[in-house]
Amino acid sequence: MNLRRRTKEHAEVSTESLNDIMFFLLLFFLIVAILGNPNVIKLMLPNSKKTSNVIKKPLELTIDKDRTYTVNHEVVRFDQLEQAIAFELKKSPEPTVMVRIDQSLSVQDLVDVLQIGDKLKVKMVLATKPSK
Repeated sequence: MNLRRRTKEHAEVSTESLNDIMFFLLLFFLIVAILGNPNVIKLMLPNSKKTSNVIKKPLELTIDKDRTYTVNHEVVRFDQLEQAIAFELKKSPEPTVMVRIDQSLSVQDLVDVLQIGDKLKVKMVLATKPSK
């Protein structure tokens, strides 16, 4: 009497769904990589627990809704803006320009002014009003 089976069974692993799992893992990691490091402008905002009176007075550059440029309360045309800022900055030991721009103007108007500040190698600060 022969009790042994004639065929041997082999253990098998089904890999039919492995492709789907790998695809979803790849998709997940791509999405996480994009959301984890978005293209943002990094701003360093100052922190202060107590206020202090600072004597430094920044150069004020104001742009109203009619694109009238004012440097320290003097109206200047845009083509003369760089010379006017450079002249006013020579008077200050630590030059800082505070930009006040009307909210109805486009971002390109702000970028044009910031490019002038970059060319002059001056620190520019955007003035805002606090939200309610």
